Amino acid sequence: MKALQKLLVLCLLATLLSACAAAQENGSNADYDNMKKMMVDMLKTDEGKQAIHEIMTEEEVRHDLVMDNLFVKQTVQQTLTSEQGKKYWQELMQEPEFAKTFAETMQSENEKILKRLMKDPEYQAMMIAIFTDKEVEDSILELLKSKEYREQQMTVMAEAFESPYFIAKVNNILSKVTEEQLEKQDESGGDSGSGENGEESGG
Repeated sequence: MKALQKLLVLCLLATLLSACAAAQENGSNADYDNMKKMMVDMLKTDEGKQAIHEIMTEEEVRHDLVMDNLFVKQTVQQTLTSEQGKKYWQELMQEPEFAKTFAETMQSENEKILKRLMKDPEYQAMMIAIFTDKEVEDSILELLKSKEYREQQMTVMAEAFESPYFIAKVNNILSKVTEEQLEKQDESGGDSGSGENGEESGG
């Protein structure tokens, strides 16, 4: 039943997209606006959200979804820049499950892009030029000195101290330091004991 609902949602979305395109070509703004409103309303339903969520998490779809088609670009741009589109995405991104999936999907791609850029000589030269610029240096120094930045750092540190992972790492480091100190004490104690025994036997 759920599979059928998702299929119906996808079919309806495809139909609405085609209708929107036709309405735009014919110059009928009223029909286009109505179709767009219907599509936004459809996406707000639980079935619409679930269908998009499942589609975007499928590996094949993520690889095959190439956003270089002019029509797709124009449609997405118009939808995102409209007031309805902005409001819809703001509401959607507030949903923890969708936001998590969206972030995970984008993170992988962003990491790949960043890694490629870091190897690009032009990008490296640009970043060096930016960070060696006097105004940028002054801005960074001002930021580091600011009260807001210090407060943010304190918050990050406080959260880190409360993290079980961080506490475990600190305990591990302290244990190693303690072991090393005890070993040094044992070694120095052994050396002094040997010296005293030598003096007694000589006397």
